[in-house]
This record gives sequence, C-alpha cells and structure tokens, in this order.
Amino acid sequence: MKRESPGMFLGLDSSTQSLSALVIDPASGSVVHETSINFGADLPAYQSPSGFIPGGADGEVHADPLMWIEAIDLLFSRVAESFDLSQITALAASGQQHGSVYFDNTLVQRLSTLAPEKSLKEQLAPALTRATAPIWMDTASGPECAEIAAAVGGNEEVCKLSGSIAIERFTGPQIRRFFKQDPEAYENTGTIHLVSSLIGSIMAGKSIDIDHGDGAGMNLLNVHTLSWDPDLLEATAPNLRDKLPRAKPSASITGKISNYFVDKYGFSSNCDVALSTGDNPSSLVGMGATEPGTFVISLGTSDTFFAAMSNAVTDPQGFGHVFGNPAGGFMSLICFRNGSLSREALRDELGLGWDDFDVAGLAKTPAGNEGRVMLPFYGPEITPRRDFSAPVRNFPVDAPAEVQVRALLEGQFLNMRLHSAWLGEQPTLIRLTGGASQNNGIAQLIADIFQAPVERFAVANGAALGAALRAAHACGQNLADLNTQFCQPAADSRIEPDTSKKETYAESLETYKQLLTA
Repeated sequence: MKRESPGMFLGLDSSTQSLSALVIDPASGSVVHETSINFGADLPAYQSPSGFIPGGADGEVHADPLMWIEAIDLLFSRVAESFDLSQITALAASGQQHGSVYFDNTLVQRLSTLAPEKSLKEQLAPALTRATAPIWMDTASGPECAEIAAAVGGNEEVCKLSGSIAIERFTGPQIRRFFKQDPEAYENTGTIHLVSSLIGSIMAGKSIDIDHGDGAGMNLLNVHTLSWDPDLLEATAPNLRDKLPRAKPSASITGKISNYFVDKYGFSSNCDVALSTGDNPSSLVGMGATEPGTFVISLGTSDTFFAAMSNAVTDPQGFGHVFGNPAGGFMSLICFRNGSLSREALRDELGLGWDDFDVAGLAKTPAGNEGRVMLPFYGPEITPRRDFSAPVRNFPVDAPAEVQVRALLEGQFLNMRLHSAWLGEQPTLIRLTGGASQNNGIAQLIADIFQAPVERFAVANGAALGAALRAAHACGQNLADLNTQFCQPAADSRIEPDTSKKETYAESLETYKQLLTA
C-alpha cells in the first residue's frame, strides 16, 4: 500500500538583516525551496542597511516593525512566483530574540479581518503604539535592569526565577524603559509581541501565544513554572500581565493560516500554523541538537554556544542564559562578544591572512603554547562581563605572530569551556557553524580543548530549517527521524579530538583561570 505523503513544511526566519522562507519535503528528505528578503537591499525606504535604524543614542538600537511586516508581503509575492504554496501542510516562524513590538487593542480585530486587496503594512500600521522596536543589540536599558533586580531582591533572584540576570537587551527591561519614557503610549498598549510571535500572529490571523523558548528571553517567564512570574511582572511595569499573550509549549498548533494568505498567495485553507520561537531555540532544532550531549558553537561576529540541558540549572555567575528547548525541556545559551571581532583584530594587527591562522599559527606552535596564554578580548566582553580594552597576556606583547595566534584562539575556546562548565554536561559531539568553522585548525583546536568530536554543519540557515522541522513535529512527525533526514554535517567534516592533549589543555585551563582572576 502506497504511503500517503506527509506534505511539505515551511519555516520562516526573521533575523536581524533578512526574512527567509525554507520549505522541506520529508517524503524526499530534501529542502525544496528557499527565498530570502534582505531588509537593507530590498526595502531601502526604511534606511536600515543592516536591518536596524542607525545612529541610536546612548546605546539604543531599534528597528522599524513596519519593515518586518512589509517584508512578509514581499517574501510571499516572490515565493509564489516559483513555488506552489498550496503544497504547504504547516508552517512555523522563527524570529530574532528579544525584539518587541507594541500594539493597541485593535490588533486582534485587524488580524482577523485582513483584506487581500490591501497590504499588511497599511492594515496593521494604525495599531502600533510604539513606532520603533528595540532589538537584541540595544544596551540602553541599564538603569531599568538595576531597578528590576532591586525590586525582586537582586540579580541572583532574577536569574533563579527567569534563567538569566536582568539583561539590557531582554524584553522586560525594554518594556520598563518604554513605560518610563512614554507612560501614555504604554497605557494605550493592548498587546506586546516578540518578533517571532508577531510573524506567527500575522500568518495565523490572530494574536498567538508566546512559546517557552522565546518567552524565556524576556526576564519575565518563570523557568520553573513556565508561566509569567508575578514578581518580575510587577517589577517591570503596571498591568503588564494583561498586555502579554499566554506562555505555551513550542510544539503547539495555534490554528489555521489566515485567509489573507490563502486568497493572496495560494496557501491551502487547511495549512496549520505552529507556535513561533526565537532564532536561537529554532537553530537548536535546525542543528539537530535538541538532546543533551550535543553542543553547538556558532563562530560569528560574536561567538555563541548553546546546548540542550538535562536540568534547568542556572549560571551562578549570571553570564549564561536558560531558554525553553522547543523539543521540550530547556537549553542553554552563552554569548561571547569578542568572537570574530578579536580574530579579525589580531589578523589585521599582525598583517596576516586567514590561511595564516593555520599555516603561520597553529601548525608552528605546540598545544598549550608552552604556557603562554591570552585573555582574547579586544573590547568589552559579556562572558565574562568585563570592560576590556585590549588583550591581556602572560607573555611579551611583541611575541612572534604564531605564538599570538595560538594564544588568542586557545584563549577563546578555553574561555568558552570555562564559562560553560556550569551546565554540568560533557559533550559527546560538537556541531560547528559560522564562517570560521571552515578553518581546519580552529575545528581541530575546539575538538582538542573540549575533548569531543567536531562536525561542520551543512545548512546555512539553521533557524529557518529549525522552524520547518518544528512545523512538521507539531503535526506529528517524529523529530528524531526528521533530524536524521535534514540535520546532517557537511561531507567528510568530522574531526576527532587528540586524546593525548587532554592533560595539556586541563593545565592551560588552570593557567587561563589564574590570568583571568589576577
């Protein structure tokens, strides 16, 4: 008997710079369509070349939410030109974490009566009570973080409740800042959405719930009860509970797609919409890392470490974060601001090319660098939270280039190992992504320092893939089977650790800790 096809599943990802669509077909085990809208290039009227409004004062970094809304229409107009959207069984959205959007009490009515002959932008714009949306890069809410922490008994208590200390980019402090700056607009706000839940609400034609994955990045969700915490709500702003959607598990179907997309772009009226989540939880799914033991390291402008957790432990130092795992349970996330920023700074300082990091650096120096260690920070760091202005070395600043290269790279991954120890988890596998992951020397170094095999990941848009996998999972597809189909490393990319270097890097870690605390 021929098995009926499960259909195709659409993942959307609204990142800092783009909105992407990715379609998977479990029957063939393949990605069958991808389209992306670049905010700066495709929507130049918003004057946001990097996806946000430049020139914010005092650490403020905002984006125009109408840009995100307009991008949805533009994206589907392009997808529909080359792909039959009636094939989509279900969809889910991913969005940059910590961005927040503010609407009045007309939002629900507007979403439920979207007219296909009009644009999303013209129908939803009048409901905004805040013209711009703070995003994850915003650092302007320091005073509000201190106020929230003081109100609940200190940052240790905030971390115990929410999984993170009060963080400037998190939604709670940003809401408090809005309340203080414009109390009338805050009072007129009926619903506060995250970027992810906004995209999902538009697709569903109603105001949807916020999932535990993205909700935990707000300093408002209690990670023990998985509901909005009354003490944190009260410390943040008045009547805040009434303005927030409910908090729900990620693997939930919230309803059918809005008729707007059926009539305008050809979706089936039976297409389901799953709850949205943040880009980091979605990437955990897209990287096939939803079970404890697999660590993900993303090497970008900032380096990011995330992993599924066996238990909802919190970082006693407050550097790491706990979010909901879309597959159930929890995940950690740790961000290291000095990622490629430091690698590029040293490269330029020494006049090297990227190949030299292998040839003139790691290949010419021994593991452990003969005890020469660097704190690899060319600017302020958030893990650990220190205002570095330059690297700190236990060796002369004019040491040979190869010594400097190894010291910086070993320092970065010793720092990562040190500040992920609070998880109490040992990696059985590390999945590596991002530009620097293609450097064989760096990949081997990570394997040796963590003493775990490393695989480079083959799919570029892990968040959109994760959203598509979540849509399929919410419809009853087996997530483990989907991971086997879609979450595969690049061919011949596996690197095994050199076990003979285990003790060397244990000693290097102790030297690193001593330099950090000196």
